Amino acid sequence: MPFFGLDCARKKEREVERKIRANDREYNSSFKYATNSIKTSKYNPFTFLPLNLFEQFQRIANAYFLFLLILQVIPAISSLSWFTTVVPLVLVLSVTAAKDAIDDIVSTHVTVYNKLKIYLFFVHISFFLFSLLRGNREVCCEPPNNRLDRFTGTLTFDSQKYSLDNERVLLRGCTLRNTDWCFGLVLFAGPETKLMQNCGKSTFKRTSIDRLMNVLVLFIFGLLALMCIILAVGNGIWENHAGSKFNAFLPREENTVFSAFLTFWSYIIILNTVVPISLYVSMEVIRLGNSYYINWDRTMYHARTDTPAEARTTTLNEELGQIKYIFSDKTGTLTQNIMTFNKCSINGKSYEVRNKEMTPVDFSFNRLADPKFLFYDHSLVQGVKLELPDVHAFFRLLALCHTVMAEEKREGDLVYQAQSPDEGALVTAARNFGFVFRSRSPETVTIEEMGIQRSYEMLAILDFNNVRKRMSVIVRNPEGKLSLYCKGADTIIYERLHPSCSEVMKVTTEHLNEFAGEGLRTLVLAYKDLDEEYFSEWKQRHHESSVALEDREEKLEKLYEEIEKDMMLIGATAIEDKLQDGVAQTIEQLAKAEIKIWVLTGDKQGASSFNYEIQPATIQLCNIIRSVFVSFIIIINMELEFLRTACMCKTVICCRVTPLQKAQVVELVKKYKKAVTLAIGDGANDVSMIKAAHIGVGISGQEGMQAVLSSDFSFAQFRFLQRLLLVHGRWSYLRMCKFLRYFFYKNFTFTFVHFWYAFFCGFSAQTVYDEGFITLYNLVYTALPVLGMSLFDQDVNAGWSLEYPQLYVPGQLSQYFSKRAFMMCALHSWYSSLVLFFVPYAAIYDTARDDGKDGADYQSFALITQTCLTVTVCVQLGLDLSSWTVVNHLFVWGSLGIIYSVCMWCFTGTARNCLNQPNVWLTVALTAILCVLPVVAYRFFYSQISPTINDKVCQTKEPAPRPRRTRLTRRSTRRSGYAFSHAHGYGDLVTSGRFLRRHALTPSTGLIPTGRSPGFKPTGRSAGYSPVGREQNPKQKVEPTSLQMFRAVKDCSF
Repeated sequence: MPFFGLDCARKKEREVERKIRANDREYNSSFKYATNSIKTSKYNPFTFLPLNLFEQFQRIANAYFLFLLILQVIPAISSLSWFTTVVPLVLVLSVTAAKDAIDDIVSTHVTVYNKLKIYLFFVHISFFLFSLLRGNREVCCEPPNNRLDRFTGTLTFDSQKYSLDNERVLLRGCTLRNTDWCFGLVLFAGPETKLMQNCGKSTFKRTSIDRLMNVLVLFIFGLLALMCIILAVGNGIWENHAGSKFNAFLPREENTVFSAFLTFWSYIIILNTVVPISLYVSMEVIRLGNSYYINWDRTMYHARTDTPAEARTTTLNEELGQIKYIFSDKTGTLTQNIMTFNKCSINGKSYEVRNKEMTPVDFSFNRLADPKFLFYDHSLVQGVKLELPDVHAFFRLLALCHTVMAEEKREGDLVYQAQSPDEGALVTAARNFGFVFRSRSPETVTIEEMGIQRSYEMLAILDFNNVRKRMSVIVRNPEGKLSLYCKGADTIIYERLHPSCSEVMKVTTEHLNEFAGEGLRTLVLAYKDLDEEYFSEWKQRHHESSVALEDREEKLEKLYEEIEKDMMLIGATAIEDKLQDGVAQTIEQLAKAEIKIWVLTGDKQGASSFNYEIQPATIQLCNIIRSVFVSFIIIINMELEFLRTACMCKTVICCRVTPLQKAQVVELVKKYKKAVTLAIGDGANDVSMIKAAHIGVGISGQEGMQAVLSSDFSFAQFRFLQRLLLVHGRWSYLRMCKFLRYFFYKNFTFTFVHFWYAFFCGFSAQTVYDEGFITLYNLVYTALPVLGMSLFDQDVNAGWSLEYPQLYVPGQLSQYFSKRAFMMCALHSWYSSLVLFFVPYAAIYDTARDDGKDGADYQSFALITQTCLTVTVCVQLGLDLSSWTVVNHLFVWGSLGIIYSVCMWCFTGTARNCLNQPNVWLTVALTAILCVLPVVAYRFFYSQISPTINDKVCQTKEPAPRPRRTRLTRRSTRRSGYAFSHAHGYGDLVTSGRFLRRHALTPSTGLIPTGRSPGFKPTGRSAGYSPVGREQNPKQKVEPTSLQMFRAVKDCSF
């Protein structure tokens, strides 16, 4: 039965297969399949309070203070009132509960919205499309699972069985194009859908500071226990030697051991402030505030796509200031994912730009040409016009071998919808050179060859996948000739060429190497004429394999291998995917910040040549690693050797890696290097890498929103990563470190005074401060100043942070807060507590006020001590502040004013009599000076003897301007990136006819001048090519970092 939202009933037996009958509700209900109800909220009105409290008390600090509250209600132990613990505890629990409730309410709203959307799409979610629903119709398929690339099932229809595969299933988010209506059958609903099956629990990410805090809290508990043991032993000794003198007016325990035991627990209560309960709440507030700074940063807003930067989590901000390794995808992350057809090789002849001053080719002879398409080698157009057979075969292949959809809303107004931007660029190139893809039906493809419309019968599509790395089509031309056209990776195609192509292959390989040296993505094109009799027999075997229930994919692959051999080489294409604006500058700056950048890409080895557009100082040594090697070293346990080799390089590029291998590389570095990692990507294949890294950044580009939805931070351009890390990350880390150092300092100092006072009160667990001061010290008196510092402090402004990336290095080394920094903070607190106790003690010892009365009473001492403490911690905070703002002034002076007002109100007579004495204010000034004097001296001499990069920057009045960067090119023997994505192609969908209209517009023939440019509109999983009306390579305004941005920072103390 459900209890607190938890289902304690016996789990449902594992489902082996699923059976569903169309329009038979009674039969389907007998299996008790899941409904379309999805619950992602954690709480409901009845379970919120118990569940939330249960979760909160799993935190050690909250459980510790609950234990203290129980001790305080025992009169024999507690010398403090219960409200000194109840008030802070209730406040902390309430704030946290409110935050959890708001988060859950937002999650519930999203759930309701998604639930409705899932329901509305359920004719499009997980069903089988078939044309008739009559007779005996039953589907038997696999049980619910998270496999998106495979589906196995059978349809029984009128006693006939039909094979069902992944191409006959629609998942949520799919769109039916060129389809007026269809029939569907729901297979999986609610939590059993593929979407929910893939929504596994994300790993809870904790910052390195959080992990360090867990260690330090244990140390603090040990320190607390040690102090209480010392004081308990002191109580036992005092009871044996001096306790008998007070029997007349202070009854005592005869058993000194039991008295020491009670004293131990009493001091556990009194010294509890050494573990501040408000610490964690304050950290959450600081993180929340710093995350809003990221959301509000206008310089990280991308106006063209209306995309602001977004901090999707509020718990990892300071981790951004400690990044050592960045793992980046290439296509769409570093590049624009907007492809342009630049060069090609046809029958051993290279067509490319030899002179950049050449004018673009004039395509005015083609009324269907896209005016945005530019090509500079005029000889290729001449080859087309001269009807060279190889040139025509080249562009005919590009116009036929693809899965692009063409939509012609008006005569001559074409809109292409491509699976990948590469295909869109190739088809658009063929269109401009006179081979225009016009329309397709399930059986035919219509193209316009130099003004003459020709329809090719589409007999088979041998689709692309990440194993085949090639795509083929088998067509019959209008004359009845059978041909196979194939395009794919060079290494794959070369293995399947006829031996007579060896000479052409050698020349083409040289051209490929040249293209690779310029960072272009290449494909190799080949064809094969087929015999009619052989193809008929092959087609029959293909049909038998396609309906097989077992080993279907293996049988089809063998048939593909059989027919895709002895092909004739036509040539190769070269497509350019330019770097995004600001990528070179960003990588250069990150390298100066000692951040190592690894590129994990699905493209092949030549894709690495994009690095040479970056400053040569950035790329000192580049290591190219292929996916086969990655898998090999993981299998044979050579991770350390691989890591040592890779870490010797300035930049590492892993090519042809799968999404799983990306995550494995990230985990490898996390495991052995113990460094903070960041992964950035823009596509679904980057999700595993993003989740594996300490920080995941998603780019909302043309690959969809999967990466963004799985990320911790998101923005639109890679160049914004520079500001995210060097500005916001560094500020967040520095502020959090300052906060922790100061927080521990003020609380340790506060607590250690109690420890010294115990030696002068007979170890009686008497407090040195007033109970009201103890309650409000962390909540009121010192809360706002430290929050002001943690939210508004800047050692240098954003411009200087970008101008001097070396400022980022201390964060990587954890110099601002570490175990050593914590121990220094504890020693400083120990010294300050000595000053704060003994200076006021000596100042009022055996003294008299101006009116002649004794000034050494308990309340006067408590008032002077807590005044000295408050002033001292405020002075220390002033020294820690690098820049004073109006808010900082308001918080600091306001806190001092509050404590003065409260003291005058609570200690009506004592405060007036005590604070009227000049020697009291002299004591306050003296204690404050003595407490901060060692810090001032240490910082002064350290900055003179061994100044840090921060000291040097703060002393610089105006930074030197940056030198201009020059773009370098080079020649390389490495091959270019393979132009397909990892996703399976759309071949089966094209031939099935489910998404197509059979009747297309009848295009006119003839090539005439001018005419409206047909655009190309991307859709699908990649959606990469330039949409209609948008420039292919718009100029982005790079974030300025000139001297005009800089402002002087007057106070740069640390």
